[in-house]
Amino acid sequence: MSTNIRGDKTRSDLLDAAWDLVSEQGADVSVSKIAKAVGISRQTVYLHFGTRGGLLVALVRRADDRFEIREQFEAALNLECPTDRLSMTLKAWLEFVPRIYPVAKDLIRLRETDPEAAAAWADRMEELREWLLDLMRSIERDGALKEGWSSQEASEFFWAHTSVQVWGLLKYDCGWDEQVIAAHLEATLAQTLLQAD
Repeated sequence: MSTNIRGDKTRSDLLDAAWDLVSEQGADVSVSKIAKAVGISRQTVYLHFGTRGGLLVALVRRADDRFEIREQFEAALNLECPTDRLSMTLKAWLEFVPRIYPVAKDLIRLRETDPEAAAAWADRMEELREWLLDLMRSIERDGALKEGWSSQEASEFFWAHTSVQVWGLLKYDCGWDEQVIAAHLEATLAQTLLQAD
């Protein structure tokens, strides 16, 4: 086995162990605990990721790769019908949120006091907002964005109303079923942002 393959495997093992620990214990879990779970030294973790912040960013980026969210967003963006584009983007996002929720809610919780957790969360939200802006620009280009909305405002509205925080409130605080959440959010976004057919 080459050093590169071993390094990639160690990196993957580290990220998987980190995901499990953060899901169970929170995003403030120590690098030492993560290293111990994989059976390596803390220095090896730093060798791979530089800092704890680098580990957290890699952790949330790996979730994107594991759950293929980029590919799903790309497929949605390539649909011909603007309504379908909006619907499929929302569907992809709302299927992704439950998978990342245990880690995401803790990164959100720590944002105010932990700059590394804040940076990891901001990194992922920046990319999500770019995807949503691309979506809304495509809808605007097709003349399907409701009058009075800019593509920037529409993307920010979509982002805020479908955030991990909103999903968590509806699911856990209000007790809504995931399908009910999806149906109501889709209806709200379509009615608010899209021209009537």
